[in-house]
Amino acid sequence: MADLKPPRLKNDCFALPPGVDWTPVDEALVRLRDRLRPVVGIEKVSAFAGDGRILAEAVTAVRANPPAANSAVDGYGFSAAATGSGDQILPLVEGRAAAGQAYSGVVPSGSAIRILTGALLPPGVDTVVLDEDTTTDGERVAFNGPVSLGANTRRAGEDVDAGDVALASGTRLGPPELALLAATGVQKVKVFRPLRVGVLSTGSEISEPGADPSPTLTYDANRPMLLSLMRDWRMEAVDLGHVADERDLLKRRLDAGSDQVDAILTSGGASAGDEDHVSALLGDTGTRADWRIALKPGRPLVLGLWKGVPVFGLPGNPVAALVCALIFARPAFALMSGEGWRRPQGFLVPAAFSKTKKPGRREYLRTRLTSEGAAEVFKSEGSGRISGLAWADGLIEIEDAGREIRPGDLVRYFPYSSFR
Repeated sequence: MADLKPPRLKNDCFALPPGVDWTPVDEALVRLRDRLRPVVGIEKVSAFAGDGRILAEAVTAVRANPPAANSAVDGYGFSAAATGSGDQILPLVEGRAAAGQAYSGVVPSGSAIRILTGALLPPGVDTVVLDEDTTTDGERVAFNGPVSLGANTRRAGEDVDAGDVALASGTRLGPPELALLAATGVQKVKVFRPLRVGVLSTGSEISEPGADPSPTLTYDANRPMLLSLMRDWRMEAVDLGHVADERDLLKRRLDAGSDQVDAILTSGGASAGDEDHVSALLGDTGTRADWRIALKPGRPLVLGLWKGVPVFGLPGNPVAALVCALIFARPAFALMSGEGWRRPQGFLVPAAFSKTKKPGRREYLRTRLTSEGAAEVFKSEGSGRISGLAWADGLIEIEDAGREIRPGDLVRYFPYSSFR
């Protein structure tokens, strides 16, 4: 089917109410959730080709799973109504029932049949007794009753019935989902096209790694980090390169990028200084919203539209850029991708550190778990300490209010994997 694409976002989708200054993290997330929607097209693909894609509509089972009643074990099948308590001895019919080899006859009441795992229940059989609970001489089978009606069997449609909703719209397809689609006979699915995200670094102090050894220049760490992050989120990462602090060059790069992508992530140039050209150019379009988030590390988050394409202007320091991308871009891009608003799953762990936190801002600390399951934090909170990102396996979130944390206190831990 032809690609079906929704209209672009409105120019004022990121506008803040008059008088808003510092925005709490939770309030900023609610605003993003309420103002964004899917921006990608829909296409129909083979179910097997849908790995990693997001369903654009619910999928109903074409076939029941299992398609017919069958045995869950190796054993002997019979009618439960013909048995009772105590020692049971039933004559065996000739032949057997095996997976893929259905028994063609009828098992008379009071008789039993040899049956193997996965075999269809022959007419006259509604119950199976385990091999381990029987003895046999080849002509009869003996076991101790009673055996409950339906024991060791699977009824038709016990997992999913034909016509049932197998997977909901917004589900990301992975190995378990593909197995369910295959088992229920689904061959084609409607999915959202992957969100295309352009990643652009800005700043005259930035250079390509290894290009110039001058200490006045900083190697570009943000772009490879953010491109990798987009791929990790199963999105189509588009490298828009690096632009020095020249407004005309930046404008041309944004013009070109907006023709290729559904969203743009920039790093650097998001404040209000003389060389913060991302912020200035978005201001020229009348779509810029300076979201000063009560967040550490981070704070400045510039949002706007460039030719209808959302631009997320991240801070220039790599730690702040990654934290802002995880906390804000991840759920926003999930919603824009058709997956729905997606928050990371955190859990409480004991602290292996001490910290006095002042009220007013939410803080995220680079963290890794010890072998005992406690959270230790990186030695420095500096947002330029990239080694701490590689050292950590997740983030500790400390709420907006002030707090005294001592070893053993419970803190909320978000593994990096929870943002995928």
